[in-house]
Amino acid sequence: MHLTGRPANTLIVFDFETTGLSPDLGDRCIEIGAVLIEDGRIKERFQHVMNPGIRIPLFIENLTGITNQMVKDARKSGEVMQEFFEFIQGHNLVAHNAAFDERFLRAEFKRIKCRFDGGVACSLLASRRLFQQAPNHQLATLADYKNLPSQGIYHRALADAEVTAYLWLSLLDELQTRHQLSTPSFAFMAQLCKTPKHQLHKLLAAVQHA
Repeated sequence: MHLTGRPANTLIVFDFETTGLSPDLGDRCIEIGAVLIEDGRIKERFQHVMNPGIRIPLFIENLTGITNQMVKDARKSGEVMQEFFEFIQGHNLVAHNAAFDERFLRAEFKRIKCRFDGGVACSLLASRRLFQQAPNHQLATLADYKNLPSQGIYHRALADAEVTAYLWLSLLDELQTRHQLSTPSFAFMAQLCKTPKHQLHKLLAAVQHA
């Protein structure tokens, strides 16, 4: 079975803090946070600040609290990313606004000549389909809207990954309680993320009657 055929309640949720918006413009990761979910329960955590080899802009220091001084003696990005690559083996991934994090993930892996073959799904896109009544779909808003466990800390990688993990579990619970869809596959969740809202009922009906 390909990884994406596995249940959506066993995977790794991850988040990066970075020096900017795009690895194509030379931006690098400065912190990785990740949470392993197994059978719907958080089982393990992974977190490291890393030295990106470039200066962190003042704006990012103020946003994240991660300073140039903090990363000066931290492990180099390549070393941390090699360890993260080993941590995620055999798992699919989830991130909030995954397009952003996946770009950095693949750019950092390319630097160390590693290739990730699992799937990457987006909790932001999934929440837009399943939590359509939310005021907006920013992570902090959704945490309040669904009363998710939260430290009230944002723009730090592990804290964001943990809230995203609880959000993902809330999305799966929504599918089970409102749509009678228990233990959907990761492939289904990835498809749900791409399905236009007006076609969502067709997708759910097709799975319910499969």
